[in-house]
Amino acid sequence: MIIVMKHTASPEDIQQIVKSVEALGLKATIIEGTERTVIAAVGEERVAGIRSLESGPGVDEVHSIVAPYKLASREVRPDNTVVTAGSLVVGNGQIGVIAGPCSVESEEQLLAAAHAVKAAGATALRGGAFKPRTSPYSFQGMKEEGLKLLAEARNQTGLAIVTEVVSPDDVELVAEYAEVLQIGARNMQNYRLLEAVGKSHRAVLLKRGPSATIDEWLLAAEYILDGGNQNVMLCERGIRTYEAHTRFTLPLATVPYVQARSHLPVIVDPSHGTGHTDLVPAMSRAGIAAGADGLIIEVHPNPEKALSDGYQSLTFEQFEETMAGCAKIAAAMDCKLGNG
Repeated sequence: MIIVMKHTASPEDIQQIVKSVEALGLKATIIEGTERTVIAAVGEERVAGIRSLESGPGVDEVHSIVAPYKLASREVRPDNTVVTAGSLVVGNGQIGVIAGPCSVESEEQLLAAAHAVKAAGATALRGGAFKPRTSPYSFQGMKEEGLKLLAEARNQTGLAIVTEVVSPDDVELVAEYAEVLQIGARNMQNYRLLEAVGKSHRAVLLKRGPSATIDEWLLAAEYILDGGNQNVMLCERGIRTYEAHTRFTLPLATVPYVQARSHLPVIVDPSHGTGHTDLVPAMSRAGIAAGADGLIIEVHPNPEKALSDGYQSLTFEQFEETMAGCAKIAAAMDCKLGNG
């Protein structure tokens, strides 16, 4: 249920409605909009007495949420959510650019990448310290030592850190070093992990699973929002189809479709979405043209020697050229790209 408060509702009125919602066995979430306050009452909507909230102090109207996802729905929050995490700002015309290597491999590699992407206009640094891999014999990441290198890169460049967390037990550790906790595609439906990051004070980047529907993706985001963390970004990184010419199929229609139904910002990953370096620049521009709130791009000092995903990583020069092309599209969309 959505309880829309009147413009004249006092803080005392709002708290009274919250107590009434909780007394009915529902969870109340206060959402401050630009025009008025909304209280989302989440739980079994057929509970007896819920319609009595309509006569509560300061209440304007009460109505049901149609979408299966509640807190992620535009029915609850008509205004766009803007996520700010250190140097990274995403949403409402501010296009965040997250760039860096797939994996943290060494201090030299990471610092070189950090300075290069910052100079080209990126607003956050990506880099995996914990790497879930399909093969147990592939490089699994430097773990906490990698997190320390990411922190050093932030100290030198001021870039916010975006890195993946793969276990509920690691959330607290990763949150000590990173501004944004990334949930990878493999873990999109790891509900214990989603609950754990929902309790964190760090922003979350939630990647779509390769076989997940949009409703499943938004319901995964719901777990995080329901945990109390409202700083959630969605990432379209491509889905698995019968096509073999790209690593995944990158459905850019997802961007406007989701934005029409959810207030959460949508970021596009053209690196995983294509799996080919030469396709990343074009799909980055296309993502911006589709209305994406951000990009996450793999960039490496020497892609041919990368320990993971080198075949889809850009060189520094290629990233700089990509940013220049994206800036032209962003200007035409009346948006601001990265730190430009």
